[in-house]
Amino acid sequence: MATDKRFRREQTDTTRVNKRIVAREVRVISPDGEQLGIMSTGEALRIAEDQGLDLVEVAPDSRPPVCRIMDYGKYKYTLKKKQQSAKKRAVAQSLKEVKLRPKTEEHDYQVKLKHVTRFLLDGNKVKVTIRFRGREMAHRDIGMEMLNRIVRDAGDLAVVASTPLMEGRLLHMVLNPSPKALVLKRAKDEKRLPAEEKNVQSGEEA
Repeated sequence: MATDKRFRREQTDTTRVNKRIVAREVRVISPDGEQLGIMSTGEALRIAEDQGLDLVEVAPDSRPPVCRIMDYGKYKYTLKKKQQSAKKRAVAQSLKEVKLRPKTEEHDYQVKLKHVTRFLLDGNKVKVTIRFRGREMAHRDIGMEMLNRIVRDAGDLAVVASTPLMEGRLLHMVLNPSPKALVLKRAKDEKRLPAEEKNVQSGEEA
């Protein structure tokens, strides 16, 4: 049964590697990213074999197809880890909450604003809540202005997901990370990858 499962997994891998490459000529990229030019597939295979590596077709729709010399097993392993990491980050996205008061002082406001921007840059949604007490309910416009200021100060890192809503003594809204915030998050995550994994992943960009 285990053999059957392995066979089915191998069938789903449509990447052409080594002798599965059908094109007569290919454009070859070295393991270091150097352009080796156009050559016969047979010659490219010999170069890969001499280095103990694989010839992998990374751009089959190009004319001629683009192939990269690499360790295909390591490439698949790194790609799988990258996909798992992306899935984990998507699941890990949560709703963070930042609470303020209508009388929140400037210093405390700046601290709360830093929390908001940090959460957004981590790819999380942020619920900003203002709690009113007693006679403060007569000054809900102050709370509304504070929420508007949060949006202005968060700038291009935030997108308003739900407009301010009053529920009892709580005034709140929800911010989503903007496309720019998500790009910055991805850049930060990629910096954490080991250099070796980055080199293997560069084969995807060829």
